[in-house]
Formats: sequence, structure tokens, C-alpha cells
Amino acid sequence: MVFQSFNLFPHLTIRDNVTLGPVKVRKLKKAEAEKRAMDLLERVGIANQAEKYPAQLSGGQQQRVAIARALVTEPSIILADEPTGNLDSHSGEEIMRIFHDLNAERGITIVFVTHDPDIAAETRRVIRIHDGRIDSDELRGNR
Repeated sequence: MVFQSFNLFPHLTIRDNVTLGPVKVRKLKKAEAEKRAMDLLERVGIANQAEKYPAQLSGGQQQRVAIARALVTEPSIILADEPTGNLDSHSGEEIMRIFHDLNAERGITIVFVTHDPDIAAETRRVIRIHDGRIDSDELRGNR
């Protein structure tokens, strides 16, 4: 899950935010979790920030940490709640590029919740809920 408000632990470093779940929940060895974390932080472009704390990062950087944290357990599906909602347009575009790349390269299904029609337009399929009713668009091309 990738949250709109990031939900990072402010008292943990970026690396520790990404490794906490795999170590505590999945019982992965800390060294293996740290290797995965660093690979993912590199993938989302912020490995050089691994020893910083969330408050030391921009909103876009924090969202990248949240994406790395979601990926560390190698999911087949990511649920993203307004993943660009708190970001400026440039950061939002970078986050969308990361999601597109993850879908194309790893085959990860990404389900977005968004109120932004520009974000919705970048997806293969849009399902709208309006007044409790579901309206589904057809699949769109090769996005």
C-alpha cells in the first residue's frame, strides 16, 4: 500500500522505514532486508538519502520512500491512495513514471485511487464510483 500521506515513521531513517516490515513481519535477516532496501531506494532514485529522516526529505522524496517500502516484499499488486495528491506537478510526474516503469518491467498491477483526471488518464483502465455506482471504461491501449 502506498499512502497519500506517506505514513513514514519520523524517528526512523529512510533505510529503516523500508526494512522494518521485512525484518519484523517477514522475519527476513536484517542484512538481506537492507540489501533489498538499498536496491529499491536506488531504483526510485534516492539511495543517497538512506541515512536521513523523513522530515529531511521533500514530499516527492518521501513518496519515493513509501513506494520502496511497498515494493520491498515483492508484491504483485500495489494499492496507491492518491499517491500524487500532496506533490507538486513535477514530483507527481516522476512518481507516475516510477509506477509506469514498475508495471512495465515487473508486471506489478497498480490500483490507484485518485480525484485527478490527468492521473486517471495515464492508466489502462478507469473505474469511476459516482453516487455509489460503478462505471468502468474500456481498457485503453498499451499504457
